[in-house]
Amino acid sequence: MDVRTDAGLRRFGSFELDLDAGRLLKNGRAVRIQPQPFKLLRLLTDKPGTLVTRDDIHAALWPGDTFVDFDQGVNFAIKQVRDALGDRAEGSLYVQTVPKCGYRFIAPIDAGGEEIPAAVPVVTGDPELQKVLWANIVELRLAESRARRVHVLLAVALACLAILLVFVGLAR
Repeated sequence: MDVRTDAGLRRFGSFELDLDAGRLLKNGRAVRIQPQPFKLLRLLTDKPGTLVTRDDIHAALWPGDTFVDFDQGVNFAIKQVRDALGDRAEGSLYVQTVPKCGYRFIAPIDAGGEEIPAAVPVVTGDPELQKVLWANIVELRLAESRARRVHVLLAVALACLAILLVFVGLAR
């Protein structure tokens, strides 16, 4: 499915891709994203659920008279898109990697009132329920990530405390 709404917003998860203003918003706040990754995100959301090949990306982001290390450029632009979305390659919520081929935008998109379904099938056909489920999945992933960080900090604090106790015990 090709989404060609050059004006307006594309909403997915807690994000809005404002095509008119050329910016990405998360919960109403601007997210820093460079021009090339923004173009790439727009390209991916133009065709949600559809494979966007590396050649498609090359043609859209770097005109024929531009000479760059294309593979490194695409990899870097994808990394910047994922960083802006808080996404990761493994278990992605937004940008799925299709090895050796390209990428696919997999989240459901609301494009100005027109609901574009997720590429990943969801049990129900109800678009509103699908959006709510996707938002909950995103929130669970974020909570999981925060919990992991807290666990790491606690482990580091306990290790420091243990080392301190050893030194205090040796000093006696």
